[in-house]
Amino acid sequence: MAGKQFDVVGIGNAIVDVIAHVEDAFIDANDLNKGIMTLIDADRASTLYSVMPPAIEASGGSAANTMAGVASFGGSVAYVGKVRRDQLGEVFRHDIRAIGVHYEQELAEDGLPTARCLILVTPDAERTMNTFLGISSLLEPEDVREELVAAGRVIYCEGYLWDVDSAKAAIRKAMEIGKANGAKVALTLSDTFCVDRHRSEFLQLVEHYVDIVFANEAEICSLYETEDVEEALLKVRGHAEIACVTRSARGSVVLTADEVVTVPSWSTGEVVDTTGAGDLYAAGFLHGYTAGKDLFTSGWYGSVAAGECIGHTGPRPECNLAELVATIAVPARV
Repeated sequence: MAGKQFDVVGIGNAIVDVIAHVEDAFIDANDLNKGIMTLIDADRASTLYSVMPPAIEASGGSAANTMAGVASFGGSVAYVGKVRRDQLGEVFRHDIRAIGVHYEQELAEDGLPTARCLILVTPDAERTMNTFLGISSLLEPEDVREELVAAGRVIYCEGYLWDVDSAKAAIRKAMEIGKANGAKVALTLSDTFCVDRHRSEFLQLVEHYVDIVFANEAEICSLYETEDVEEALLKVRGHAEIACVTRSARGSVVLTADEVVTVPSWSTGEVVDTTGAGDLYAAGFLHGYTAGKDLFTSGWYGSVAAGECIGHTGPRPECNLAELVATIAVPARV
């Protein structure tokens, strides 16, 4: 992997996050499903947006959040994702470039509007997400430039894109380009509903194609159709080269065929908003991994990134993660 231009090339749904704090009464009044992600159409997105209180708008989407995190650690990253030439598309392009992510995608001149995720954060730090995927899910193989993907050490793909055949083909193309050029392929399972929809294909990918898989406990259990986390962990050890499974306040476990590495959590002491915590964990791990760190240290970088993320509103770091991790001693490995 020597001589590569980018540590990580991410591929995902290019979404503008619109984040606002609300009371539980707002959730009830607007008939929202608290604590989960719901896909909505353009009309519903427009109606909900019109009644939301003042909000933060920033480039988002799972893989884009991860690329932002790697960039904050000082890593070199690129991103592939589709937006429309409209107001939110311009917001996405400017914002992601401004935080140090290489993004050269042409803005689409026609088609569906730019995707947006309307995120309502209640006082208990739960996030209720209503997502209009717009043009983001219509990524096509021709949107994936071979020379860009070939320049990555790790090709990082999000499971959310697997719902549309053209986007699926785009991801497979990126994976194939990466493999042909000596890169590692990483996949985040995204959420349990995504796993339920695509279990057989995800299993095939994890068993035969993906080198690094990211999941939380619920997602890895869903993948292997078991309620026993230990059983799921045992199964994934025999499949992916590396599996990173987050366990909320209990940190994470990083597994290979030969070892099980338990990594503690870290936080600022306050949980404000859990949006993007898993994305930022992946960012920390991937930065450590591409920098040649051992699995424990890479996982610890993930813990610090996730801990910083949940201490404020929004899925992006509010401080320089490279500077933050430098001030925190890596704990002794248990």
